Amino acid sequence: MTKKSTKLMKPYSLFLEQYMKRLGPIDEVNGFKVRPGFFDEFGATVIPGGVSFTVHSKHATSFKLALYKRRAEEPFVILPFPEAYRVGNVYSMIVFGLDIEEIEYAYFVDGPYHPKKGHIFDDTNVLLDPYAKAVSGQSEWGKKPDYGMSYRARVVASDFDWKKSRAPLIPMEDLIIYELHVRGFTKDKSSGVEYSGTFSGLAEKIPYLKSLGINAVELMPIFEFDEMSGMRHHDGKKLYDYWGYNPLSFFAPNTAYASNHEYNHEGTELKKLVKKMHDNGIEVILDVVFNHTAEGNEQGPSINLKGFDNSVYYMLTPDGHYFNFSGCGNTLNCNHPIVRRMIIDCLRHWVIEYRVDGFRFDLASILGRNEDGSPMNNPPLLQNLAFDPVLANVKLIAEAWDAGGLYQVGSFPDWNRWSEWNGKYRDDIRAFLKGDAGLAHTVCDRIAGSVDIYSPRRRENSPSVNFITCHDGFTLYDLYSYNDKHNEANGWGNTDGDDHNLSWNCGIEGETDNENVLQLRHQMIRNAFTLLLMSRGTPMISQGDEFLRTQQGNNNAYCQDNKISWVDWTYLEENKDMMTFVKHLIDIRKKHPILRSQTKPSRSGYPHYSKHGVNAWYLSDMEAERVIGVMFSGRDETGVYDDYSYIAFNSHWDDHIIELPVLPKGYHWQKHVDTAKPTKKSVVKEEHLAVLESTHLEVKGRSVCVLFAHYRSDGNDE
Repeated sequence: MTKKSTKLMKPYSLFLEQYMKRLGPIDEVNGFKVRPGFFDEFGATVIPGGVSFTVHSKHATSFKLALYKRRAEEPFVILPFPEAYRVGNVYSMIVFGLDIEEIEYAYFVDGPYHPKKGHIFDDTNVLLDPYAKAVSGQSEWGKKPDYGMSYRARVVASDFDWKKSRAPLIPMEDLIIYELHVRGFTKDKSSGVEYSGTFSGLAEKIPYLKSLGINAVELMPIFEFDEMSGMRHHDGKKLYDYWGYNPLSFFAPNTAYASNHEYNHEGTELKKLVKKMHDNGIEVILDVVFNHTAEGNEQGPSINLKGFDNSVYYMLTPDGHYFNFSGCGNTLNCNHPIVRRMIIDCLRHWVIEYRVDGFRFDLASILGRNEDGSPMNNPPLLQNLAFDPVLANVKLIAEAWDAGGLYQVGSFPDWNRWSEWNGKYRDDIRAFLKGDAGLAHTVCDRIAGSVDIYSPRRRENSPSVNFITCHDGFTLYDLYSYNDKHNEANGWGNTDGDDHNLSWNCGIEGETDNENVLQLRHQMIRNAFTLLLMSRGTPMISQGDEFLRTQQGNNNAYCQDNKISWVDWTYLEENKDMMTFVKHLIDIRKKHPILRSQTKPSRSGYPHYSKHGVNAWYLSDMEAERVIGVMFSGRDETGVYDDYSYIAFNSHWDDHIIELPVLPKGYHWQKHVDTAKPTKKSVVKEEHLAVLESTHLEVKGRSVCVLFAHYRSDGNDE
């Protein structure tokens, strides 16, 4: 060591010596120096010279900390928490002299065993810290650790330098969300990335996302999960828990998504990804699962929460069984004060440590249920999240239903903060796209931001996240290639997955060489994208839909870690015209604020939203009405001039002539999009835009036209 470095170390050594003195008396337990730790810092916290381990339980009678050498089968020491190291129901102990690079830890928790009362303590179970920031043994996808199956935690050093990186803070209505699976997005060789199936591989695709116009990605679950849980074989293929909706640890990123094993700098690769996304103007939203855990029901394993305090963390029936509002065996007791605190701590952790920009809550209606399972009018958890100061700028998006029959789209408790996955948008648009009757007025309202179900107050926060497809269900290409699901590869005899898909195969089931059918399918996809990206609210695109990704009709590919689920990037070259079409639609959306939200009123006094049919300003109430027009008016992007848009949709199989609304003096309609034309020509280039001299427009069968007003002075304007 040089003299210079020795001098630099002296102030730190002095600080450490003074710090240790301030900690107070040191005890010894099983050969290790210990003292009471930080009672308000749950989990494992690194301090100079040691680690503070803090846990809590209402009903436990004792805790033991088990320390392991990395990848060892047995602990090298077990440290009981002295009774003096307990304050209330919290146990906290600093252990000195630990090399965090070389250890893993777990707990043994003792307490009463009365299953009918919900108490199932067993001090022989190796339990994972509920606040673990990293989980060991999960580093390589599809491989079990070679030292036993207990889940253990690692101590994480928080030392990432964010430099001057800042969150984009994009308004909700201005987002273009792209839902993707971290592994599946780049795992296929066709992705061309160096680190396929990982956070780094996704980072390599940022230029593509940016070129498409995406400014937010929604990542399917990245909390630590065990893809090997329930692994089985079918037709010679391994089936995994591929989607990841069975969390093991709420605070830890999935280590199998890192290209390199990070050990005690866990999450660095994910943090680099978030930073790079932000530097490119893209927000990161996490799909989070707080409705259930991987511990399942009575037959499931005891991983952490069951062993720490089963009756607190889970909703239980009076005789100690698990309520199953999640459809996955158990239901997290979200509005118990202890669980509520854990969820808030967790979300704060992801915002502070990982700088994420928002959360989409899976089966979020469960977060509004009371401890007995009944729905609450003002759920404290949802309210706490809406007003939490750390979460003040993040997006909160609810999947506003659950598996217990609670459906809250349009009525989810929101405090003007929560947005919703709009399942009604998906269903109504799908039905009308394929020609179902009786939906004309409803679909107009969906395009206008679902004004029929969201009050004006709620519309201020752009509550509607509009989508036609997502991970759960058909891809957009399959939506118009299959009438029925084809989930045989899942191994359940095609009994799994939703049967109510509102899909249409355009005349032939599955793959075909019939040119007429293929052209119709592409036109239907153009229609879907046009409606989605011209609708008010926040649009969400599912990965690969823009270049016609297929899952061969599988609408529940939760277990398919293979070509069925992986994005095949060869489709991008084959269907580049469709991707370019989507890019043009996104560009149009970004240029016209009236498509994204209600702007200042137009000077003409036209309503900000109006419905039309074959005749201007009138939409029939007839069941068979299949021709609609939606007109938006307001100010343009400068806020000075007026802007008018008109979306004409003919879901009928015949062509129709429609009457266009007459514009104020000096304004004339121009047709920007016509999905009846081939994909290459569906969007009119700027230099080819022409003023429509007629007051009428022909809209071909099963097509969408989008018009915008052009101002052309005739020299006589008042």
